[in-house]
Amino acid sequence: MQVGEGRHARQDSFRIDRGTGGRWPRGAPWATLLCAGVLLAVTAVSAQAAPGGASSVAYGGAGQVGQELAFSPMQSAGATWYGPGLYGNRTACGQTLRPSTIGVAHRSLPCGTTIKFTYHGHSLITTVIDRGPYTTGNSWDLTNGARLALGFNGAGQVHYAVALSYARHQG
Repeated sequence: MQVGEGRHARQDSFRIDRGTGGRWPRGAPWATLLCAGVLLAVTAVSAQAAPGGASSVAYGGAGQVGQELAFSPMQSAGATWYGPGLYGNRTACGQTLRPSTIGVAHRSLPCGTTIKFTYHGHSLITTVIDRGPYTTGNSWDLTNGARLALGFNGAGQVHYAVALSYARHQG
């Protein structure tokens, strides 16, 4: 029986047209949608904290369910981003740097310190994972993943707040 004849024609032609052997094709749109959904969820949670004075935001990190992060007032500082040429190396805090790693480098804040950044309407809550920047006039070095989440290109001013402490959620 040839394709297109008989009661199995539709099934046979579907198998031939698909040509992937039952696997999802590379670059499937579902992967892009999943990444966009995760980015939106992170942005939505971090956007709940008010800009300006001290603020707090619900935090659902491991072991921190039902707690909030309290942040210092927002400040402004210079930032750059880093990564190309360093991927695969260990950060000062022990992580392997990859293009998708989300974190920041700071000269003196302890590893693991939580920081909230805002830049042109985008917000991100991340942690200190490395030391730097090694350029004059900047306080922060964003990883490529953090840069993409904030829509940050090159060098410029970002607004940031440092997490003060964990406090019980009053809600």
